[in-house]
Amino acid sequence: MGGIMPALRTGLTAVTVAVLVGATTVVTQGSVTAATVAPERVGGIAHLNTPVNLPNGVWTDTPLEVTLPRAGTYELDADVRGRLAGVPPVNAFITARLWDVTSGTAVAESERLVNQIIDLNAGAAQAGGNATAPISERVQVNRPTTIRLQGIRNNAVGAATIAQIYSDASGRMSLRYERVGP
Repeated sequence: MGGIMPALRTGLTAVTVAVLVGATTVVTQGSVTAATVAPERVGGIAHLNTPVNLPNGVWTDTPLEVTLPRAGTYELDADVRGRLAGVPPVNAFITARLWDVTSGTAVAESERLVNQIIDLNAGAAQAGGNATAPISERVQVNRPTTIRLQGIRNNAVGAATIAQIYSDASGRMSLRYERVGP
């Protein structure tokens, strides 16, 4: 049996080396291809440092914005915090969206419900709270483009006494971008 084991080990070693050499060649070729196709990565992040009051029924600009530096495809990610309160009966909500300042249009399908209070009970105790919603979208631009966060408050029943896009040490808002393609 002593003669079979060295031959078996030698045979397995040769097969292992052949597989590794083949795999290394494939990985190397794949890496070269990936390096020539991959876009240059560019990105950035901005934070909101002040609350923004939202009047009823009007899209309102916030100072939270980023500038996409050149043409390409970008992933946009925002964390949007809304602060909302009202005295019953009340049904009010905050919606946020991304706004393409350069073209003067909303980023398609970027609207998100950020916060809503519904309290139709009798009584005068104020209801409200904070909530955070994400916005994630992919956009393609043909030139440097500025993207800004907007918010709107809608009163369906009664009226909110506080309606804000809000950012502080208890919950920061951010808007991030990363270029992912040409």
